[in-house]
Amino acid sequence: MSPALLLPSDAEKTPDYWNEGARKRLESVLALQLAAQRAKNMILFMGDGMGLSTMSAARIYKGQLAGSSGEESVLAMETFPHVALAKTYTIDRQVPDSAGTGTAYLCGVKTNAKTLGLSGAAVYGKCRTTFGNEVDSILHRARLAGKSVGIVTTTRVQHASPGAAYAHSASRSWYADANMPKEALRDGCKDIAYQLVHNTDINVILGGGRMYMTPRQTPDPEYPEDSAQNGTRKDGLNLIAKWLSSKQGARYVWDKKGLDAVEADSVSHLMGLFEPKDMKYELNRNASTDPSIVEMTEKAIRILRRNPNGFFLFVEGGRIDHGHHNGRAKQALMEAVMLDRAVARAGLAPKKAKDKRAYTSILYGNGPGYSIRDGGRPAASLPAAEDKDYRQQAAVPLETETHSGEDVVVLAQGPMAHLFHGVQEQHYIAHAMAYAACLEPYAAEPGCRAARRASSGTQCFPQPVLTLLALCVGAYMVGG
Repeated sequence: MSPALLLPSDAEKTPDYWNEGARKRLESVLALQLAAQRAKNMILFMGDGMGLSTMSAARIYKGQLAGSSGEESVLAMETFPHVALAKTYTIDRQVPDSAGTGTAYLCGVKTNAKTLGLSGAAVYGKCRTTFGNEVDSILHRARLAGKSVGIVTTTRVQHASPGAAYAHSASRSWYADANMPKEALRDGCKDIAYQLVHNTDINVILGGGRMYMTPRQTPDPEYPEDSAQNGTRKDGLNLIAKWLSSKQGARYVWDKKGLDAVEADSVSHLMGLFEPKDMKYELNRNASTDPSIVEMTEKAIRILRRNPNGFFLFVEGGRIDHGHHNGRAKQALMEAVMLDRAVARAGLAPKKAKDKRAYTSILYGNGPGYSIRDGGRPAASLPAAEDKDYRQQAAVPLETETHSGEDVVVLAQGPMAHLFHGVQEQHYIAHAMAYAACLEPYAAEPGCRAARRASSGTQCFPQPVLTLLALCVGAYMVGG
């Protein structure tokens, strides 16, 4: 029998089961109280490429891992009481990319695709349009307000989403100076890795991206025999050494052993770069040498929460997006649910299509999974469909699956979480967070002075934190 078929319990066949469940849910909603106090600490979780269909599939998979059908499962993020939809377009494209959306939800302005931390007056790839068009992120503003700040990502830390938190770049691809055109260097633009170290005093930086930080031919500490993993910088700078020398109480680590050895109360700054480029997919991760996103997040919070003024933490599940682009739903869902097992139980759909051939419950509208054999598409089959690198079938042949332009969900809990409601422009996210935490341009709003007095000299965590989960740049998935 296909795992996609449901076997209802006897209780589910009775009206009382559903009536009582709805009553309990109604009672919990009626008991909600608006948390109108200001937020001292903020955590923004961002699922890059995690559209509503991915969220639904992750929920089902979580339940199946627990031995149930999956439909009745509840994700932790779904317990957040406040929900909004965010429109994801950039000013030049209906279907966005991670740089334009990152600039929107972190910096508070809509902009052009492929540009980071710049207003829409900047032109993609044109260095000279950078100057005078910079916009500051909420992470930068939080640091100026005296809070500790951090970035955690499963991609390289110079990638589009985390890059929008600190960089101003006319191209999201300018990871190191080696990735920049000569004209841009001549005109005075700096690469994203350089800006990571020089722009904002970031307390915690955890993710991938070692090769962009060191000079060309510098052997990678984890893969010293593989020259393809060597440093790439042409300017001869060792940005890791530069960062360490400019911070008191700073530590750098490059593997899980090093991260585990860091005592949270002994450092004010921590940089952990665990791969030359992006971190490995969870399904491919070596749990003894590479930390998970959960372990990185826990370490970051332990360090950041020591600041009596509070903190801002950006956590990105960035490789959900990469899994979808490659048409590998199992890798994407694994990233979404952050578990060690794959989507084996998602299995095949409960019936065959009109061409009498089986198909998986998850399909892509386009991408590398397109295939025609003998005048038709090949039938999906077990165990091939259970492999972690199985490519779901796609209707339109493309080298990589594309983003969609659909609205994405923003879920919130904690102080001022009720600001997240309705259908909003994506840049509203940064403004609502800034208002909730009394950051510029809302630092002088009513209630902010009293909030600063009330929190002075106290440790707020684990008191209520404004926690957001923004599902941005939704990948295009359709159900079978």
